Amino acid sequence: MDRERAWSIVQEYVAAPGLRRHMVAVESAMRAYAETLGGDPELWGLAGLLHDFDWEVHPTLEDHPAKGAPILREQGCPEEVVQAILSHNTEGTGVERKELIDYALLACDEVTGLIIAGALVRPSKDIREMKLKSIRKRWKERAFAGGVDRDHVEAATADFSRVAFGGELALWDHVANVLAAMQGAAARLELDGRLAQN
Repeated sequence: MDRERAWSIVQEYVAAPGLRRHMVAVESAMRAYAETLGGDPELWGLAGLLHDFDWEVHPTLEDHPAKGAPILREQGCPEEVVQAILSHNTEGTGVERKELIDYALLACDEVTGLIIAGALVRPSKDIREMKLKSIRKRWKERAFAGGVDRDHVEAATADFSRVAFGGELALWDHVANVLAAMQGAAARLELDGRLAQN
């Protein structure tokens, strides 16, 4: 499966522009970490791009992504990617994280929501202008991007740090890495200023 095929699956199953943006954001972060950690950027990117493809069809933690996994397998998605996607909701699927790709996906998932929200409240709607300090400030405002569970982000980052970086990846270094990856995908995320013109 290549990205083009994966994107066609996203287009088929995901209507909400915000959810599509989130999935592309996680894809960009996953590709960047694959480069850093010696993973396959294509595989890691697929995991990021497809991880929430079934959320609109199976919008409960009991069903997502457990009921989506067979669809991905039928579409020829690599098993390593399916496993990573299943492991980003261990409570619902029973699939534990084992590989670096699994830990990376969970660590990159929710934090992108905070970064996207921060970009969208900027008058320019341009993520390339965002600075880490503005995200740190928003982090403390619990009402801002209230759906982003800060405790979960910290725990997932700590697990990823332990497994992939010997405990040396601090939370704000991780956020900076994800921000940089998303800034590199500004056009694909439509966070390149175009939304400010509408």
